[in-house]
Amino acid sequence: MVDPDGNMMPQSFEPVAAELANCQDDEAVVAVLRDRVFGQANLSAQQHLTVLIGYDTRPSAPHLLAAATAGVLALKLHAVSCGCITTPQLHFLVHNANHGSSSSSDSDGSTAPSLPSAPASPQLQTYFDTILGAFVQLAGTTASASSPTSSSAPTSGAAAAGGAAATRLFVDCANGVGAGQLQRLVPALQAVGIELQLRNSGEAAGGGQLNHKCGADFVQKERLPPAGFEDVPAGAQCCSIDGDADRLVYFSPQPASGAPAAAAATTTEGVGASSSSCGAGIMLLDGDKIALLAAVFIRDLMAQLPQQLLEGVKVCCVQTAYANGASTAFLREVLQLPAVCTPTGVKYLHEAAHEADLGVYFESNGHGTVLFSQQLRRRLEAAAELPAARELLALSRLINQTVGDAISGLLLVELILRRKGWTLADWQALYTDLPSRQLKLKVADRSSITTADAERVCVTPAGLQQAIDRAVSGFPKGRAFARPSGTEDAVRVYAEAATQQQADELARAVAQEVYDRAGGVGPRP
Repeated sequence: MVDPDGNMMPQSFEPVAAELANCQDDEAVVAVLRDRVFGQANLSAQQHLTVLIGYDTRPSAPHLLAAATAGVLALKLHAVSCGCITTPQLHFLVHNANHGSSSSSDSDGSTAPSLPSAPASPQLQTYFDTILGAFVQLAGTTASASSPTSSSAPTSGAAAAGGAAATRLFVDCANGVGAGQLQRLVPALQAVGIELQLRNSGEAAGGGQLNHKCGADFVQKERLPPAGFEDVPAGAQCCSIDGDADRLVYFSPQPASGAPAAAAATTTEGVGASSSSCGAGIMLLDGDKIALLAAVFIRDLMAQLPQQLLEGVKVCCVQTAYANGASTAFLREVLQLPAVCTPTGVKYLHEAAHEADLGVYFESNGHGTVLFSQQLRRRLEAAAELPAARELLALSRLINQTVGDAISGLLLVELILRRKGWTLADWQALYTDLPSRQLKLKVADRSSITTADAERVCVTPAGLQQAIDRAVSGFPKGRAFARPSGTEDAVRVYAEAATQQQADELARAVAQEVYDRAGGVGPRP
Protein backbone atom coordinates (compact mmCIF):
# COMPACT_ATOMS: atom_id res chain seq x y z
CA MET A 1 0.00 0.00 0.00
CA VAL A 2 1.28 3.43 -0.98
CA ASP A 3 0.56 6.79 0.64
CA PRO A 4 -0.81 9.48 -1.73
CA ASP A 5 2.58 11.23 -1.53
CA GLY A 6 4.20 8.06 -2.88
CA ASN A 7 5.79 7.22 0.46
CA MET A 8 5.20 4.20 2.64
CA MET A 9 1.97 4.32 4.60
CA PRO A 10 2.47 6.24 7.86
CA GLN A 11 2.93 4.30 11.07
CA SER A 12 -0.39 5.69 12.30
CA PHE A 13 -2.12 3.52 9.65
CA GLU A 14 -0.67 0.26 11.02
CA PRO A 15 -3.53 -0.37 13.52
CA VAL A 16 -6.06 0.11 10.69
CA ALA A 17 -4.13 -2.28 8.45
CA ALA A 18 -4.08 -4.85 11.25
CA GLU A 19 -7.85 -4.55 11.69
CA LEU A 20 -8.41 -5.02 7.95
CA ALA A 21 -6.09 -8.04 7.84
CA ASN A 22 -7.98 -9.68 10.69
CA CYS A 23 -11.50 -9.10 9.37
CA GLN A 24 -13.47 -12.35 9.31
CA ASP A 25 -16.08 -11.38 6.71
CA ASP A 26 -17.10 -8.74 4.17
CA GLU A 27 -19.26 -6.86 6.67
CA ALA A 28 -16.29 -6.38 8.98
CA VAL A 29 -14.20 -5.04 6.09
CA VAL A 30 -16.95 -2.54 5.21
CA ALA A 31 -17.17 -1.41 8.83
CA VAL A 32 -13.44 -0.76 9.11
CA LEU A 33 -13.36 1.11 5.81
CA ARG A 34 -16.40 3.18 6.78
CA ASP A 35 -15.36 4.03 10.32
CA ARG A 36 -11.55 4.01 10.23
CA VAL A 37 -10.70 5.05 6.66
CA PHE A 38 -13.44 6.97 4.85
CA GLY A 39 -14.88 8.32 8.08
CA GLN A 40 -11.67 10.30 8.61
CA ALA A 41 -11.27 11.44 4.99
CA ASN A 42 -12.70 14.26 2.90
CA LEU A 43 -15.11 12.50 0.56
CA SER A 44 -16.25 15.56 -1.38
CA ALA A 45 -14.06 14.52 -4.29
CA GLN A 46 -14.66 10.80 -3.97
CA GLN A 47 -15.83 10.49 -7.57
CA HIS A 48 -12.40 11.71 -8.74
CA LEU A 49 -10.35 9.29 -6.65
CA THR A 50 -8.14 6.87 -8.56
CA VAL A 51 -6.30 3.83 -7.26
CA LEU A 52 -3.17 2.68 -9.11
CA ILE A 53 -2.58 -1.08 -8.99
CA GLY A 54 0.64 -2.87 -9.86
CA TYR A 55 1.51 -6.55 -9.85
CA ASP A 56 4.63 -8.72 -10.04
CA THR A 57 5.67 -11.97 -11.66
CA ARG A 58 4.41 -14.42 -9.04
CA PRO A 59 1.75 -16.96 -10.13
CA SER A 60 -0.75 -15.41 -7.71
CA ALA A 61 -0.53 -12.00 -9.42
CA PRO A 62 -3.53 -12.33 -11.81
CA HIS A 63 -5.83 -13.46 -9.01
CA LEU A 64 -4.66 -10.69 -6.66
CA LEU A 65 -4.97 -8.09 -9.42
CA ALA A 66 -8.54 -9.14 -10.11
CA ALA A 67 -9.41 -9.10 -6.40
CA ALA A 68 -7.85 -5.68 -5.84
CA THR A 69 -9.59 -4.24 -8.89
CA ALA A 70 -12.94 -5.64 -7.78
CA GLY A 71 -12.47 -4.09 -4.34
CA VAL A 72 -11.69 -0.67 -5.79
CA LEU A 73 -14.69 -0.80 -8.13
CA ALA A 74 -16.95 -1.89 -5.27
CA LEU A 75 -16.05 1.38 -3.56
CA LYS A 76 -17.10 3.21 -6.74
CA LEU A 77 -13.56 4.45 -7.35
CA HIS A 78 -11.52 4.41 -10.54
CA ALA A 79 -8.95 1.59 -10.87
CA VAL A 80 -5.91 1.84 -13.14
CA SER A 81 -3.60 -1.12 -13.71
CA CYS A 82 0.04 -0.04 -14.07
CA GLY A 83 1.04 -3.48 -15.26
CA CYS A 84 3.88 -5.68 -14.08
CA ILE A 85 6.13 -3.24 -12.21
CA THR A 86 8.42 -3.10 -9.19
CA THR A 87 7.23 -1.86 -5.82
CA PRO A 88 9.42 1.29 -5.99
CA GLN A 89 8.06 2.07 -9.45
CA LEU A 90 4.51 1.98 -8.09
CA HIS A 91 5.53 4.42 -5.34
CA PHE A 92 7.04 6.70 -7.99
CA LEU A 93 3.91 6.55 -10.17
CA VAL A 94 1.61 7.40 -7.25
CA HIS A 95 3.74 10.41 -6.37
CA ASN A 96 3.88 11.47 -10.01
CA ALA A 97 0.11 11.16 -10.42
CA ASN A 98 -0.47 13.54 -7.52
CA HIS A 99 2.45 15.94 -7.89
CA GLY A 100 3.54 15.84 -11.54
CA SER A 101 6.91 15.00 -13.03
CA SER A 102 10.19 16.84 -13.48
CA SER A 103 11.71 14.32 -15.86
CA SER A 104 12.60 16.31 -18.95
CA SER A 105 13.05 19.83 -17.66
CA ASP A 106 13.47 21.14 -14.15
CA SER A 107 13.35 24.61 -12.70
CA ASP A 108 17.13 24.74 -12.82
CA GLY A 109 16.66 25.38 -16.54
CA SER A 110 18.41 22.21 -17.66
CA THR A 111 16.97 19.74 -20.11
CA ALA A 112 17.65 16.09 -19.42
CA PRO A 113 19.35 14.29 -22.32
CA SER A 114 17.41 11.39 -23.75
CA LEU A 115 18.66 7.84 -24.13
CA PRO A 116 17.18 4.93 -26.04
CA SER A 117 15.38 2.72 -23.55
CA ALA A 118 13.12 -0.20 -24.36
CA PRO A 119 9.45 0.77 -24.84
CA ALA A 120 7.37 1.19 -21.68
CA SER A 121 3.85 2.34 -20.92
CA PRO A 122 3.41 6.14 -20.95
CA GLN A 123 3.16 6.15 -17.16
CA LEU A 124 6.27 4.05 -16.67
CA GLN A 125 8.21 5.89 -19.37
CA THR A 126 8.15 8.94 -17.10
CA TYR A 127 10.00 6.91 -14.47
CA PHE A 128 12.74 5.89 -16.92
CA ASP A 129 12.97 9.36 -18.45
CA THR A 130 13.45 10.86 -14.99
CA ILE A 131 16.18 8.60 -13.65
CA LEU A 132 17.99 8.06 -16.97
CA GLY A 133 17.91 11.75 -17.85
CA ALA A 134 19.43 12.62 -14.49
CA PHE A 135 22.04 9.89 -14.84
CA VAL A 136 23.22 11.15 -18.23
CA GLN A 137 23.28 14.74 -17.03
CA LEU A 138 25.43 13.79 -14.04
CA ALA A 139 27.66 11.38 -15.94
CA GLY A 140 28.57 14.18 -18.35
CA THR A 141 28.21 12.00 -21.41
CA THR A 142 25.69 11.41 -24.16
CA ALA A 143 24.78 8.43 -26.27
CA SER A 144 26.47 9.87 -29.36
CA ALA A 145 29.75 10.30 -27.50
CA SER A 146 29.98 6.74 -26.21
CA SER A 147 31.33 3.58 -27.71
CA PRO A 148 29.91 0.04 -27.64
CA THR A 149 30.70 -2.04 -24.60
CA SER A 150 33.60 -4.45 -24.79
CA SER A 151 33.36 -7.99 -23.49
CA SER A 152 36.18 -7.58 -21.01
CA ALA A 153 35.89 -7.67 -17.24
CA PRO A 154 35.52 -4.34 -15.36
CA THR A 155 38.39 -2.01 -16.05
CA SER A 156 40.62 -0.74 -13.30
CA GLY A 157 39.87 2.77 -12.15
CA ALA A 158 39.24 4.19 -15.62
CA ALA A 159 35.55 4.97 -15.34
CA ALA A 160 35.82 8.76 -15.34
CA ALA A 161 33.15 10.86 -16.99
CA GLY A 162 33.54 11.88 -20.63
CA GLY A 163 35.68 9.05 -22.03
CA ALA A 164 34.85 6.31 -19.59
CA ALA A 165 36.12 2.82 -20.29
CA ALA A 166 33.43 0.21 -20.78
CA THR A 167 32.13 -1.53 -17.69
CA ARG A 168 30.45 -4.90 -17.51
CA LEU A 169 28.08 -5.29 -14.57
CA PHE A 170 26.68 -8.72 -13.70
CA VAL A 171 23.24 -8.27 -12.09
CA ASP A 172 21.51 -10.92 -9.98
CA CYS A 173 17.78 -10.21 -10.49
CA ALA A 174 16.58 -12.71 -7.83
CA ASN A 175 14.14 -14.25 -10.35
CA GLY A 176 11.84 -11.33 -9.57
CA VAL A 177 9.97 -8.49 -11.17
CA GLY A 178 13.07 -6.30 -11.42
CA ALA A 179 14.53 -8.36 -14.28
CA GLY A 180 12.05 -7.12 -16.86
CA GLN A 181 12.46 -3.51 -15.77
CA LEU A 182 16.26 -3.70 -15.79
CA GLN A 183 16.08 -5.15 -19.29
CA ARG A 184 14.58 -1.83 -20.40
CA LEU A 185 17.78 -0.11 -19.24
CA VAL A 186 20.12 -2.34 -21.25
CA PRO A 187 20.15 -0.28 -24.50
CA ALA A 188 20.36 3.03 -22.62
CA LEU A 189 23.31 2.00 -20.48
CA GLN A 190 25.07 0.24 -23.32
CA ALA A 191 24.98 3.58 -25.13
CA VAL A 192 27.10 5.10 -22.34
CA GLY A 193 29.50 2.18 -21.94
CA ILE A 194 27.83 0.10 -19.23
CA GLU A 195 26.92 -3.45 -20.21
CA LEU A 196 24.33 -5.11 -17.97
CA GLN A 197 24.56 -8.90 -17.84
CA LEU A 198 21.29 -10.00 -16.23
CA ARG A 199 21.27 -13.31 -14.35
CA ASN A 200 18.47 -15.05 -12.43
CA SER A 201 15.89 -13.27 -14.54
CA GLY A 202 13.23 -15.94 -14.07
CA GLU A 203 13.33 -16.84 -17.75
CA ALA A 204 15.34 -20.07 -17.53
CA ALA A 205 13.75 -23.51 -17.74
CA GLY A 206 11.44 -23.82 -14.77
CA GLY A 207 11.43 -20.05 -14.30
CA GLY A 208 13.78 -19.93 -11.32
CA GLN A 209 12.43 -19.67 -7.77
CA LEU A 210 11.99 -16.18 -6.38
CA ASN A 211 14.84 -15.25 -3.99
CA HIS A 212 16.01 -18.89 -3.77
CA LYS A 213 19.78 -18.88 -3.27
CA CYS A 214 19.87 -15.48 -4.92
CA GLY A 215 18.85 -11.90 -4.28
CA ALA A 216 20.27 -9.11 -2.13
CA ASP A 217 19.17 -10.63 1.17
CA PHE A 218 20.81 -13.98 0.39
CA VAL A 219 24.09 -12.41 -0.72
CA GLN A 220 24.23 -9.99 2.23
CA LYS A 221 23.43 -12.55 4.92
CA GLU A 222 25.22 -15.61 3.57
CA ARG A 223 28.29 -13.90 2.08
CA LEU A 224 27.97 -16.22 -0.90
CA PRO A 225 27.66 -15.50 -4.63
CA PRO A 226 24.12 -16.18 -5.88
CA ALA A 227 23.18 -19.21 -7.93
CA GLY A 228 23.90 -18.78 -11.60
CA PHE A 229 27.18 -16.92 -11.00
CA GLU A 230 29.44 -19.96 -11.17
CA ASP A 231 31.05 -18.78 -14.40
CA VAL A 232 31.50 -15.13 -13.38
CA PRO A 233 35.23 -14.41 -13.17
CA ALA A 234 36.97 -13.39 -9.95
CA GLY A 235 37.15 -9.63 -9.61
CA ALA A 236 34.07 -8.99 -11.76
CA GLN A 237 31.76 -6.13 -10.86
CA CYS A 238 28.46 -7.59 -9.64
CA CYS A 239 25.34 -6.51 -7.82
CA SER A 240 22.26 -8.22 -6.48
CA ILE A 241 18.74 -6.87 -6.12
CA ASP A 242 15.90 -8.54 -4.27
CA GLY A 243 12.66 -9.98 -5.62
CA ASP A 244 10.66 -6.74 -5.65
CA ALA A 245 13.68 -4.57 -6.52
CA ASP A 246 13.86 -2.36 -3.45
CA ARG A 247 17.18 -3.68 -2.08
CA LEU A 248 20.65 -3.55 -3.61
CA VAL A 249 24.09 -4.81 -2.61
CA TYR A 250 27.30 -4.96 -4.66
CA PHE A 251 29.86 -7.73 -4.55
CA SER A 252 32.81 -9.20 -6.40
CA PRO A 253 33.74 -12.91 -6.53
CA GLN A 254 37.15 -13.55 -5.00
CA PRO A 255 39.80 -16.10 -5.97
CA ALA A 256 39.50 -19.61 -4.57
CA SER A 257 42.11 -18.79 -1.91
CA GLY A 258 39.41 -16.81 -0.06
CA ALA A 259 37.10 -19.83 0.17
CA PRO A 260 38.02 -20.93 3.72
CA ALA A 261 36.21 -17.88 5.07
CA ALA A 262 32.94 -19.48 3.95
CA ALA A 263 32.78 -21.63 7.05
CA ALA A 264 32.56 -18.55 9.27
CA ALA A 265 29.66 -17.16 7.29
CA THR A 266 27.30 -20.12 7.34
CA THR A 267 24.04 -19.32 9.12
CA THR A 268 22.34 -22.01 11.15
CA GLU A 269 20.12 -21.97 14.20
CA GLY A 270 22.23 -20.47 16.95
CA VAL A 271 25.12 -19.64 14.61
CA GLY A 272 25.13 -16.28 12.87
CA ALA A 273 26.78 -14.77 9.84
CA SER A 274 30.02 -12.86 10.00
CA SER A 275 29.92 -9.42 8.42
CA SER A 276 33.58 -9.30 7.46
CA SER A 277 33.77 -7.79 3.98
CA CYS A 278 35.51 -10.66 2.24
CA GLY A 279 33.83 -13.85 3.41
CA ALA A 280 32.79 -16.95 1.49
CA GLY A 281 34.57 -16.04 -1.70
CA ILE A 282 33.06 -12.59 -2.25
CA MET A 283 33.98 -9.02 -1.45
CA LEU A 284 30.71 -7.54 -0.19
CA LEU A 285 29.67 -3.88 -0.40
CA ASP A 286 26.40 -3.76 1.51
CA GLY A 287 23.94 -1.01 2.38
CA ASP A 288 26.38 0.62 4.82
CA LYS A 289 28.93 0.95 2.03
CA ILE A 290 26.32 2.33 -0.40
CA ALA A 291 25.27 4.94 2.16
CA LEU A 292 28.85 6.04 2.69
CA LEU A 293 29.54 6.17 -1.05
CA ALA A 294 26.51 8.45 -1.50
CA ALA A 295 27.53 10.56 1.49
CA VAL A 296 31.05 11.08 0.11
CA PHE A 297 29.70 12.18 -3.27
CA ILE A 298 27.11 14.52 -1.74
CA ARG A 299 29.64 16.05 0.65
CA ASP A 300 31.99 16.74 -2.26
CA LEU A 301 29.23 18.53 -4.19
CA MET A 302 28.09 20.53 -1.18
CA ALA A 303 31.67 21.62 -0.52
CA GLN A 304 31.54 23.46 -3.87
CA LEU A 305 28.57 25.60 -2.78
CA PRO A 306 28.87 28.94 -0.95
CA GLN A 307 28.47 28.61 2.79
CA GLN A 308 25.54 31.04 2.95
CA LEU A 309 23.53 28.83 0.60
CA LEU A 310 23.83 25.95 3.08
CA GLU A 311 23.19 27.99 6.22
CA GLY A 312 20.71 26.12 8.41
CA VAL A 313 20.64 23.09 6.09
CA LYS A 314 20.50 19.88 8.11
CA VAL A 315 22.31 16.87 6.63
CA CYS A 316 22.41 13.48 8.32
CA CYS A 317 22.96 9.78 7.73
CA VAL A 318 20.47 7.45 9.39
CA GLN A 319 21.54 4.01 10.59
CA THR A 320 20.33 1.22 12.84
CA ALA A 321 22.24 -0.50 15.60
CA TYR A 322 23.28 -3.13 13.03
CA ALA A 323 25.38 -0.61 11.10
CA ASN A 324 29.02 -1.53 11.47
CA GLY A 325 30.81 0.66 13.98
CA ALA A 326 33.53 1.45 11.45
CA SER A 327 30.95 3.04 9.14
CA THR A 328 29.63 5.22 11.96
CA ALA A 329 33.16 6.30 12.86
CA PHE A 330 33.89 7.15 9.21
CA LEU A 331 30.76 9.27 9.02
CA ARG A 332 31.53 11.23 12.16
CA GLU A 333 35.30 11.45 12.09
CA VAL A 334 36.17 11.61 8.38
CA LEU A 335 33.08 13.03 6.69
CA GLN A 336 32.10 14.95 9.83
CA LEU A 337 28.43 14.24 9.24
CA PRO A 338 25.98 13.45 12.03
CA ALA A 339 24.83 9.84 12.31
CA VAL A 340 21.31 9.25 13.65
CA CYS A 341 20.38 5.81 14.99
CA THR A 342 16.81 4.47 14.84
CA PRO A 343 15.15 1.16 15.72
CA THR A 344 15.38 -1.61 13.14
CA GLY A 345 12.92 -1.24 10.27
CA VAL A 346 12.96 0.90 7.15
CA LYS A 347 9.89 2.83 8.29
CA TYR A 348 11.93 4.30 11.16
CA LEU A 349 14.90 5.19 8.98
CA HIS A 350 12.74 6.79 6.30
CA GLU A 351 10.91 8.91 8.87
CA ALA A 352 14.17 10.09 10.47
CA ALA A 353 15.67 10.93 7.07
CA HIS A 354 12.63 13.07 6.29
CA GLU A 355 13.41 15.21 9.33
CA ALA A 356 16.62 16.44 7.68
CA ASP A 357 16.99 18.62 4.60
CA LEU A 358 19.17 15.92 3.10
CA GLY A 359 18.88 12.49 4.67
CA VAL A 360 20.85 9.42 3.60
CA TYR A 361 19.78 6.01 4.83
CA PHE A 362 20.50 2.43 3.82
CA GLU A 363 20.00 -0.64 5.95
CA SER A 364 22.78 -3.20 5.79
CA ASN A 365 20.55 -5.33 3.56
CA GLY A 366 20.67 -2.60 0.91
CA HIS A 367 17.23 -1.05 1.43
CA GLY A 368 17.45 2.74 1.42
CA THR A 369 17.55 6.00 -0.48
CA VAL A 370 18.59 9.67 -0.25
CA LEU A 371 15.86 12.22 0.53
CA PHE A 372 15.95 15.92 -0.40
CA SER A 373 13.56 18.31 1.34
CA GLN A 374 11.43 20.71 -0.68
CA GLN A 375 13.15 23.60 1.10
CA LEU A 376 16.60 22.43 0.02
CA ARG A 377 15.46 21.89 -3.55
CA ARG A 378 14.05 25.41 -3.68
CA ARG A 379 17.38 26.79 -2.47
CA LEU A 380 19.25 24.81 -5.11
CA GLU A 381 16.85 25.93 -7.84
CA ALA A 382 17.44 29.56 -6.85
CA ALA A 383 21.19 28.96 -7.22
CA ALA A 384 20.95 26.98 -10.45
CA GLU A 385 23.71 29.05 -12.04
CA LEU A 386 26.12 27.07 -9.85
CA PRO A 387 27.18 23.71 -11.37
CA ALA A 388 27.13 21.95 -7.99
CA ALA A 389 23.58 23.15 -7.31
CA ARG A 390 22.43 21.82 -10.69
CA GLU A 391 24.12 18.49 -10.01
CA LEU A 392 22.49 18.12 -6.60
CA LEU A 393 19.12 18.82 -8.19
CA ALA A 394 19.83 16.18 -10.82
CA LEU A 395 20.83 13.79 -8.05
CA SER A 396 17.42 14.32 -6.41
CA ARG A 397 15.83 13.14 -9.69
CA LEU A 398 18.17 10.20 -10.14
CA ILE A 399 17.38 8.83 -6.68
CA ASN A 400 13.80 7.68 -6.08
CA GLN A 401 12.49 10.16 -3.50
CA THR A 402 9.63 7.99 -2.34
CA VAL A 403 11.20 4.72 -1.21
CA GLY A 404 14.27 2.54 -1.57
CA ASP A 405 14.72 1.55 -5.23
CA ALA A 406 17.34 -0.94 -6.43
CA ILE A 407 17.17 0.30 -10.03
CA SER A 408 17.81 3.96 -9.25
CA GLY A 409 20.30 2.82 -6.59
CA LEU A 410 22.23 0.88 -9.24
CA LEU A 411 22.43 4.01 -11.39
CA LEU A 412 23.58 6.02 -8.36
CA VAL A 413 26.43 3.63 -7.60
CA GLU A 414 27.54 3.36 -11.22
CA LEU A 415 27.46 7.14 -11.56
CA ILE A 416 29.63 7.76 -8.50
CA LEU A 417 32.15 5.05 -9.40
CA ARG A 418 32.39 6.51 -12.90
CA ARG A 419 32.74 10.10 -11.69
CA LYS A 420 35.45 9.16 -9.21
CA GLY A 421 37.20 6.64 -11.43
CA TRP A 422 36.91 4.03 -8.68
CA THR A 423 36.88 0.26 -8.81
CA LEU A 424 34.97 -1.82 -6.26
CA ALA A 425 38.27 -2.26 -4.41
CA ASP A 426 38.70 1.52 -4.22
CA TRP A 427 35.19 1.82 -2.84
CA GLN A 428 35.80 -0.95 -0.33
CA ALA A 429 38.92 0.86 0.88
CA LEU A 430 36.88 3.81 2.20
CA TYR A 431 36.96 2.06 5.57
CA THR A 432 37.44 -1.44 6.94
CA ASP A 433 34.50 -3.07 8.69
CA LEU A 434 35.00 -4.33 12.21
CA PRO A 435 34.52 -8.12 12.36
CA SER A 436 31.07 -8.97 13.67
CA ARG A 437 28.80 -11.86 14.52
CA GLN A 438 25.04 -12.25 14.69
CA LEU A 439 23.32 -14.97 16.72
CA LYS A 440 19.71 -15.92 17.28
CA LEU A 441 18.46 -17.88 20.28
CA LYS A 442 14.99 -19.02 21.26
CA VAL A 443 13.35 -17.73 24.43
CA ALA A 444 10.09 -18.63 26.14
CA ASP A 445 8.67 -15.11 25.75
CA ARG A 446 10.34 -12.43 23.64
CA SER A 447 8.30 -9.71 25.39
CA SER A 448 10.41 -10.28 28.50
CA ILE A 449 13.12 -8.25 26.76
CA THR A 450 12.42 -4.57 26.24
CA THR A 451 14.86 -2.05 24.81
CA ALA A 452 15.58 1.68 24.61
CA ASP A 453 18.00 3.99 22.79
CA ALA A 454 17.14 2.61 19.32
CA GLU A 455 17.35 -0.99 20.60
CA ARG A 456 20.92 -0.57 21.78
CA VAL A 457 20.10 -0.83 25.51
CA CYS A 458 18.13 -3.58 27.28
CA VAL A 459 15.71 -2.21 29.88
CA THR A 460 14.35 -5.57 31.02
CA PRO A 461 15.02 -8.10 32.38
CA ALA A 462 16.79 -6.34 35.22
CA GLY A 463 20.55 -6.73 35.17
CA LEU A 464 20.86 -7.89 31.55
CA GLN A 465 22.28 -4.62 30.22
CA GLN A 466 24.82 -4.45 33.03
CA ALA A 467 25.91 -8.00 32.18
CA ILE A 468 26.25 -7.05 28.49
CA ASP A 469 28.32 -4.00 29.45
CA ARG A 470 30.67 -6.17 31.52
CA ALA A 471 31.11 -8.58 28.62
CA VAL A 472 31.81 -5.76 26.15
CA SER A 473 34.41 -4.17 28.43
CA GLY A 474 36.68 -7.19 28.00
CA PHE A 475 37.12 -6.80 24.23
CA PRO A 476 39.01 -4.14 22.26
CA LYS A 477 36.61 -2.12 20.07
CA GLY A 478 33.81 -4.24 21.50
CA ARG A 479 30.14 -3.43 20.98
CA ALA A 480 27.09 -5.62 21.47
CA PHE A 481 23.35 -5.50 21.88
CA ALA A 482 20.38 -7.86 22.14
CA ARG A 483 16.89 -7.19 20.80
CA PRO A 484 13.71 -9.27 20.61
CA SER A 485 12.73 -10.60 17.21
CA GLY A 486 9.76 -8.89 15.63
CA THR A 487 8.29 -12.13 14.30
CA GLU A 488 9.06 -15.02 16.67
CA ASP A 489 9.92 -15.87 20.28
CA ALA A 490 13.61 -15.35 19.77
CA VAL A 491 16.30 -12.81 20.61
CA ARG A 492 18.85 -11.52 18.13
CA VAL A 493 22.35 -10.77 19.36
CA TYR A 494 24.86 -8.58 17.53
CA ALA A 495 28.51 -8.19 18.51
CA GLU A 496 31.61 -6.68 16.95
CA ALA A 497 35.21 -6.48 18.10
CA ALA A 498 38.77 -6.01 16.85
CA THR A 499 39.11 -9.58 15.51
CA GLN A 500 36.67 -12.18 14.26
CA GLN A 501 37.52 -14.55 17.09
CA GLN A 502 36.82 -11.83 19.64
CA ALA A 503 33.54 -10.92 17.94
CA ASP A 504 32.51 -14.60 18.08
CA GLU A 505 33.44 -14.84 21.77
CA LEU A 506 31.61 -11.64 22.65
CA ALA A 507 28.46 -12.71 20.80
CA ARG A 508 28.51 -16.06 22.61
CA ALA A 509 29.00 -14.38 26.00
CA VAL A 510 26.08 -12.02 25.41
CA ALA A 511 23.89 -14.87 24.16
CA GLN A 512 24.63 -16.82 27.34
CA GLU A 513 23.58 -13.85 29.46
CA VAL A 514 20.35 -13.54 27.48
CA TYR A 515 19.70 -17.28 27.81
CA ASP A 516 20.22 -17.21 31.57
CA ARG A 517 18.24 -14.04 32.30
CA ALA A 518 15.47 -14.11 29.70
CA GLY A 519 14.26 -17.70 29.75
CA GLY A 520 16.32 -19.35 27.03
CA VAL A 521 14.88 -22.45 25.36
CA GLY A 522 16.92 -25.40 24.13
CA PRO A 523 20.68 -25.89 24.49
CA ARG A 524 22.61 -23.05 26.12
CA PRO A 525 24.89 -21.24 23.62
